[in-house]
Amino acid sequence: MMTLVREASEGLTHLFFPHACRSCGFPLGNRKTFLCFTCKASLPCTGFEAYPGNPVEKIFYGRIPVAAASAYLFFNAGSATQQLIHQIKYKDDPELAKNLGRLMGKALASNNRFTQLDAIVPLPLFRNRERQRGYNQAGKLAEGIAEMLQIPAKADLVKRIRATETQTHKNRTERWQNVEGLFKISPHAIVRHQHLLLVDDVITTGATLEACATALLDEGATVSVATLAFAMK
Repeated sequence: MMTLVREASEGLTHLFFPHACRSCGFPLGNRKTFLCFTCKASLPCTGFEAYPGNPVEKIFYGRIPVAAASAYLFFNAGSATQQLIHQIKYKDDPELAKNLGRLMGKALASNNRFTQLDAIVPLPLFRNRERQRGYNQAGKLAEGIAEMLQIPAKADLVKRIRATETQTHKNRTERWQNVEGLFKISPHAIVRHQHLLLVDDVITTGATLEACATALLDEGATVSVATLAFAMK
């Protein structure tokens, strides 16, 4: 019942105030913003971009050589971060994803750990999933980051060659088995000696990002990782 009331309230908000805060629904006068001042100020930023050996980098220790890794926000169930991710994945809001990418890019540009990059590579969706959604949320995040770092976003370097089951309820071993061999470098793509920033929305165990990074590393690239959110297991 409460869910129905909340959804009805959100629907009325968007009817009368089509440009509203994506987190709390507060009407916004400036169409260039997407979060109200209160929600933006209360975002649970990690600050990981400034610290080598942060929890996201430690996910890859002993697995693959990642030059640097970071996540912009902490993720907790029921949090504003979860609301924003739900919005960009299931509510057809590519502009929000791009704006969040701009915030990520601004954070990454604030120190020199992510400045020696050649291109940004969004984690690809399988073509049927992207067609259903209308866009790849990681691609829109990458576009926002690219704008702030002033380097190209290249969504065509890597392909996801098959659909996969959701990773949500799988353990670490099952997650890796689910994504093994999932990504292939596109024909004629040149990644050797390139420092690429691999981008996704959320990192938990890192299995999917590791599979994609491995495909790039095998072709001679250097890989760093940036995600919108970090979900601790």
